[in-house]
Amino acid sequence: MKKHLLATVALLMAISPVAAEARCIPNTPVIAAKAVPVIQYKNTTIDGVKIFYREAGPKDAPVLLLLHGFPTSSHMFRNLIPLLADRYRVIAPDYPGYGQSDAPDHTQFSYTFENLTNIVEKLTEKVGADRYSMYVMDYGAPIGYRLALKHPERVETLIVQNGNAYTEGLAAFWDPIKAYWAEKTPERREALAGLVTLETTKFQYTDGMGDVSHISPDNWVVDQALLDRPGNKDIQLDLLGDYGSNVPLYPRFQAFFRDNQPPTLIVWGKNDKIFPEPGAHPYLRDLPNAEMHILNSGHFALEDKLDVMAPLIRDFLDRKVCN
Repeated sequence: MKKHLLATVALLMAISPVAAEARCIPNTPVIAAKAVPVIQYKNTTIDGVKIFYREAGPKDAPVLLLLHGFPTSSHMFRNLIPLLADRYRVIAPDYPGYGQSDAPDHTQFSYTFENLTNIVEKLTEKVGADRYSMYVMDYGAPIGYRLALKHPERVETLIVQNGNAYTEGLAAFWDPIKAYWAEKTPERREALAGLVTLETTKFQYTDGMGDVSHISPDNWVVDQALLDRPGNKDIQLDLLGDYGSNVPLYPRFQAFFRDNQPPTLIVWGKNDKIFPEPGAHPYLRDLPNAEMHILNSGHFALEDKLDVMAPLIRDFLDRKVCN
């Protein structure tokens, strides 16, 4: 009888929740839903154009302005925003022609980096962001740096992710684009049409990533659906052509870095063929105190390395903004 009882106890222990729990990660408190920062999806009108932006965080908190790249939108920051918005007021706009913002016909609206900068500037003023940190990536870099030239006193810190300000960062990928800058013929313009196709959009998200299984296909499906809107191809070709207007401003961007020395965090996907790693290191010439992290990732590193980048960004902001 005793032997049978011991066997029964052993069996019950084997199937009990206590035994099962030993095979699992220890329980941790569940975060209450109300503790997760809520993202607000807003629209405002600037110069007759509806501008969409995501906003989260306390109204009186330090502002972090997130400036997206091509061919995406504020969608690229959807996972980062909740990880910062408990302590920071995070604002992420879509430029005209991108995301949920209006996309006026390119014959009716000037798609230039100067004009996009003016839109972002007016948005910051409209929402009362008179001082901010900036996360700049891809197209967001020249937009952010142009904004900094206009209002250097407003820039609190910089977070740079695969965003160029040095000629070393314009590698072979840019050769056909440079040809269009040099001679804006219809033939050279049409030669860039492949840059707005699904193949290239998917390439931007998958090439050079540390683990492609981390990359949601929703990224290129969403971006391509917006690129394929009637008239959007011309919008993108106009901006590719105007990107050349940023290069003569590089010395002024660099002077801003040297003269103002904003605390800077550089997080760079080293396998990016569009803005490759050689474009990251020259920042240290002008910002010798910048904190640099070169990651085994590609162009849209946030999709691949959020678990690495978010703690780096939060720690940086906590040290440089909150203290």
